[in-house]
Amino acid sequence: MIDLRSDTVTKPTPGMLAAMLAAPVGDDVYGEDPTINELEAKVATYLGTEAALFVPSGTMANQIAVRLHCRPGDELLCEATSHVVLWEGGGPAALSGVSVHTVDGKNGLLDLSAVQRGIRPNDIHSPHTRLIWLENTHNRGGGTVQSLESVAEISAWARSQNLALHLDGARLWNAVVASGTAAKSWASHFDTISVCFSKGLGAPVGSALAGSADIIQRARRYRKLFGGAMRQAGILAAACVYAMDHHLDRLKLDHVNAAVLADAVRTVPGLKLVPDGVETNLVWFEVDGVRFKTPQDVTAKLKEQGILMSALGETTVRACTHYGVTRDDCERAAAAIGALK
Repeated sequence: MIDLRSDTVTKPTPGMLAAMLAAPVGDDVYGEDPTINELEAKVATYLGTEAALFVPSGTMANQIAVRLHCRPGDELLCEATSHVVLWEGGGPAALSGVSVHTVDGKNGLLDLSAVQRGIRPNDIHSPHTRLIWLENTHNRGGGTVQSLESVAEISAWARSQNLALHLDGARLWNAVVASGTAAKSWASHFDTISVCFSKGLGAPVGSALAGSADIIQRARRYRKLFGGAMRQAGILAAACVYAMDHHLDRLKLDHVNAAVLADAVRTVPGLKLVPDGVETNLVWFEVDGVRFKTPQDVTAKLKEQGILMSALGETTVRACTHYGVTRDDCERAAAAIGALK
């Protein structure tokens, strides 16, 4: 079976497993796990921040960021299809008493004018907008890359308004490879940045939150509060170190393979790429409701051919390339898509 449902379905490679078995460990709550310490330093260097914190999941990293920057009754501003809105279980409200104000962007991306329109007035009837939230690459936007110029413009204005900025960079690795822009160039415009090792890079578990030394020290308290403090978790961190050392450069292959799938979708009446261009490893397309009644109709037909994709929502299918699928696998999947005609 060729599994294109997500880049989270990957299995550890032999090299990654060997690194996990060989990892020196200690009690991370005491700051004594050398492999976790190595990973956190590596992430901070990669992003150009003072410090980083290893956490179990991207959702936890993001929710810690909400708690760091906002107080109960505050509001964060993000694009309407952001991960923090769609796929984090209402965490800002449940965990931090923070509401989420969404504004529409183009393919998941916000420009400065959209951000400015979304800021609440200074009025007793309105919550305080405390945090601007961007996502790069943007999952629901089709794996789109937010340009550095746009990020810099939003950041400069936000700082002039004393607003905090967080980057959900779960797939920032893909943005770096697709654009050629260094991660630290993006990260320099944010107060906190989250990255995910189990998306794209193929580690079995783990994310990190990065920022200033003071912010990350406070983040450790919230990691404990949210139940995410771990002990001899260097076994997991070793997989993430290995992934950063060995799996970053090969992401460009995933992007090429995604383009193969996208080209096939374009040939099928009743299917429409949204957005039309594919920049990274995500391919989103919609069914017309006529030739194909539901996305489940498409995924069921593909499953019969040994291809797994995700039906998400009432009209949408997502395919995601990763190191667990080869070029031959993607060409076979493209042929199965084409045969839907």
